[in-house]
Amino acid sequence: MKLHDLKPAEGARKSPKRVGRGTGSGLGRNAGKGEKGQWARSGGGVRPGFEGGQMPLYRRLPKRGFTNIFAKEYATINVDRLNIFENGTVVTPELLLEKRVISKLYDGVKILGNGELQKSLTVKASKFSKTAAEKIEAAGGKVEVV
Repeated sequence: MKLHDLKPAEGARKSPKRVGRGTGSGLGRNAGKGEKGQWARSGGGVRPGFEGGQMPLYRRLPKRGFTNIFAKEYATINVDRLNIFENGTVVTPELLLEKRVISKLYDGVKILGNGELQKSLTVKASKFSKTAAEKIEAAGGKVEVV
């Protein structure tokens, strides 16, 4: 097979709808827009969310809460995920990112205490839950807040 032999799969490409190209096409005269009215005009139609003058849904629903723009977002992982590292490893946020334990750094890493830790590690993170810190130290490791 060569480049000039390539063809799309059968039915993969559809020819575009050619509107307003004569009555024989089936979409001539009014081009499928019907007769007159708002939708037949160029640029016609209503804005998104408009309900014909009825109070739109986005205004009928009550406003709730607020978003704190200063809130910090942490990448969270449980202590049992740290078992992938060898004994004595210094676990940093960069290492977690490299080993794909976390997908993004956000504003830091928080270690949570779910599961059991079998390795003795030095863990550096932004935050630790109380149980996570206890479990890391019980396994013979160290906790460092960065």
